[in-house]
Amino acid sequence: MLVGKLRESIGSASARRLRRDGYLTANIYAKGVDNIQVAFRKGDFIKTVRRKESLTFKVKVDGKELDVIIQEYQLHPVTGDILHVDLRVALPDLVTDYLVPVRTVGVPKGLKNKGVLVQSKKRVKVRGKIGNMPKEFVLDVSDLDRDDAILIRDMEAPKDCRLMDKPHVAVCGVIKAK
Repeated sequence: MLVGKLRESIGSASARRLRRDGYLTANIYAKGVDNIQVAFRKGDFIKTVRRKESLTFKVKVDGKELDVIIQEYQLHPVTGDILHVDLRVALPDLVTDYLVPVRTVGVPKGLKNKGVLVQSKKRVKVRGKIGNMPKEFVLDVSDLDRDDAILIRDMEAPKDCRLMDKPHVAVCGVIKAK
């Protein structure tokens, strides 16, 4: 479980001090829940996110345990380090939109025909309860030839969930190399 500490001051100067000391600033929020400004050890946060078994993970702040998901994050434009994270509390009975990651497996046969695999959507918007959400969508791209694509309508939604992106949007495909 990831343990965070409450931030006393919310200004940019205190955020810079925390980053210098190895912390990551975060904002935890949800509908009907007060916003919580916290700081996590950067290394602990990265380890927790990489080890998580589902879309959510547990966070302990000020004696309270919360199930949260990563809503959004900000990266440094040059170094690529994580600067700030927005975490949303996953309320079990609330039907809402979640961004579920997409992972591709296999080697497309279109690569032999001078093609390149392009993944245009890293995350797909899915509406439903958090208990019905998958950890990720796994797409097998081994049958894709050049100029083929996997669209949103080709994906199967989990039980009691709906894919909210437009059906004609491509998730990944093989295009002609230049």
